[in-house]
Amino acid sequence: MSTNKPNPETLAVHAGWRADPATGSVAVPIHQTTSYQFRDAEHAASLFALQEMGNIYTRIMNPTTDVLEKRVAALEGGAAALAVASGQAASAYAIQNLARAGDNIVSSTALYGGTYNLFANTLKDQGIEVRFVDPADPEDFRRATDDRTRAYYAETLPNPKLEVFPIAEVAAIGRERGIPLIMDNTAAPLLCRPLDHGAAIIVYSATKYLGGHGTSIGGLIVDGGNFDWAAHPERQPLLNTPDPSYHGAIWAEAAKPLGPIAYILRARVILLRDLGAALSPFNAFQLIQGIETVALRMERHCANAVRVAEHLARHPAVTRVIHPSQQDGRARALAEHYLTGGKGGLVGFELAGGMEAGRRFIDALELFYHVANIGDARSLAIHPASTTHSQLNEAEQMATGVSPGYVRLSIGIEHIDDILVDIDRALAAAS
Repeated sequence: MSTNKPNPETLAVHAGWRADPATGSVAVPIHQTTSYQFRDAEHAASLFALQEMGNIYTRIMNPTTDVLEKRVAALEGGAAALAVASGQAASAYAIQNLARAGDNIVSSTALYGGTYNLFANTLKDQGIEVRFVDPADPEDFRRATDDRTRAYYAETLPNPKLEVFPIAEVAAIGRERGIPLIMDNTAAPLLCRPLDHGAAIIVYSATKYLGGHGTSIGGLIVDGGNFDWAAHPERQPLLNTPDPSYHGAIWAEAAKPLGPIAYILRARVILLRDLGAALSPFNAFQLIQGIETVALRMERHCANAVRVAEHLARHPAVTRVIHPSQQDGRARALAEHYLTGGKGGLVGFELAGGMEAGRRFIDALELFYHVANIGDARSLAIHPASTTHSQLNEAEQMATGVSPGYVRLSIGIEHIDDILVDIDRALAAAS
C-alpha cells in the first residue's frame, strides 16, 4: 500500500489486519483459545519479562482481540489500545490505572447514569474520590484540583445532555499540572477525535456505535501516546514508582523500548491480569465486523437524527429538543468545532406532560425498541428518569440532564419516513 495516511473510513476496514500469513484468510479468524505454545524456554521468559510483546493467555492478549485493538487505536490516532469486557470495565480501568485509595479525579457532571454511579459510589467505596464539576466552566476543573488529583474525565457528546465537552480547554488545564484528560467517545466515533484536541486517553463502550448491531458487549481504552508520564513522577505515582509485581518495574521507563505505551501496558499486564475483565474472542470478532461499516452507519444515524430533531421542534407537545443541531451560543460553537463528522445519532426531548407523558410515549412506539442501549442500527427509545437514571435522586438526575418528561431516542438507519411516522403516533398517545 502507498505511504499516504489512510482516511478513517479506510482504517475502519483495514487497520490492524491484511491477511492471515498461514492460510491467506482475508477475514479475521476467531482465535477461540485460552493459551499459546511458546517457541522455546527463552521465548516464554522474554514474553513474561515484557522484553517483547506476544500471546501468553487470552485473559491478557488474543490475536483476534489484537486486531480490534489496533483498529480502534488507528481510528483514534492513538499509540495502542486495550479491549475489555464492557464499556463499564473500560471506564473503571481507565481510572484505576492512575488512581488508588486516597487519590481523586475531577469529572464532568454530564455523564451516562452507569458511569455516574460507578464514580459516585463504587469508586468512592474503593477510596477514590470523584469530584463532579459543571463542564460549562472549564476553570472549575482547575479549581477542583489538588495534589492528589490524577485525571480529568468527561464524555465528548454527553448522554443525555448532548452538549459537546470543551476538550481542548480542559486538556490544556490538565497538562499544565501533569493531569491527563480521559474522554469517553462512545457517542461520537468518526465524528470527533479527542486526541487531536489534547486528550490523553479515550474510552469506548464498543457495544454502542462501534459494534452497531446490538449483539456484543465490549469496551476499549486507547492510549494516545501523547502524554509524558515520566515528566510528572509526583502527580502520576502508579506509573513512576516500582511495581513489586514486576520486580520493581517503573512503567514510565520500562515501556519505552516498546513505544509510548506506558499507560496501556500497565492496564493490560496489571489490571487485566489481576481483575480479569477480558473480552471474549468471539465478541472481538463481532465488534470488528461492526467497525467495518461504522463510517456508513454514522452518516445515516446523523442525517436521520437531524431530521428527527427538526420534526420534534415543530410539535406542540414538545417543550424542548436536545440535539447539537438545535443548540445555539457556546453549545453550538463547541458542536461545530468538535463534531466535524456529523452531529450525532442521539436526540433528546422533553414532553409537556412530564413523567406520565414520557411513559405513554414509550408505550405507544411500534418501530422503536424500548431498550437501554444506544448506537444500534435499529431505532431505540427510553425514558431515563424511570430507568437508566432512576437510581439517582432528582437533583442528581437534573445535574446529568434528565428531567421527568425527558425521552432519549437513539436514531437508527431505517428510512426516515418510517421513523417519523412512529414518533408521530407516540406523540399523539402522549398528548
